[in-house]
Amino acid sequence: MNSLNLNKRDTSVPNNAKKLRKNGKVPGVLYGKKINEFLFEVGELELCREISQNGQHGIVNLDLNGESYQALIKDVQRDPVTHKIIHLDLEELDHNEKIISTVPIYFEGEKLLNKNGMVLQKEKDSIKVECKADKLPKYIKININGSNNGYVYRAGDLEIASELSIIDDLNTVIASVTYERKTVSDDMELAEELSENNK
Repeated sequence: MNSLNLNKRDTSVPNNAKKLRKNGKVPGVLYGKKINEFLFEVGELELCREISQNGQHGIVNLDLNGESYQALIKDVQRDPVTHKIIHLDLEELDHNEKIISTVPIYFEGEKLLNKNGMVLQKEKDSIKVECKADKLPKYIKININGSNNGYVYRAGDLEIASELSIIDDLNTVIASVTYERKTVSDDMELAEELSENNK
């Protein structure tokens, strides 16, 4: 498994964070019981690779001055225009203690639903769970293949492992199924197509 190399950030330099980003680095903070608050910089490409492998709220291995640590990605701040990562918050992990984290929801069967003329209205795309650090999943799956119009999915319908506990209210609506509604512009386009074909 790869490790992120964290280097201490020099906070004495004015506009240091801005200069780091120009040089392909991302500023961040690591905190925990052993490490009170460590301000670091990390390579942007290296960080993006780890996030794509482990998820936006996943667990990453760290190399800090030759010592190995594990941390939970607590917060990834992105530029609203470019979507580039501009800041990272990490929390040091202890495998024996339980953590609370946000896990993405993966809706299985959405394409089939769309083929049948229905759409999935997503109310939530992630859920809060509690578990031991090494049991944190990359995502939680829910199968929506057998859905009909009007069907409502709640947090309690999610397929979770026995090691996980959902923190959010189990009655929380995460998605609902409806027939695709055609808009006025869709109807106009259809009318135009028909008139063109009749010419």
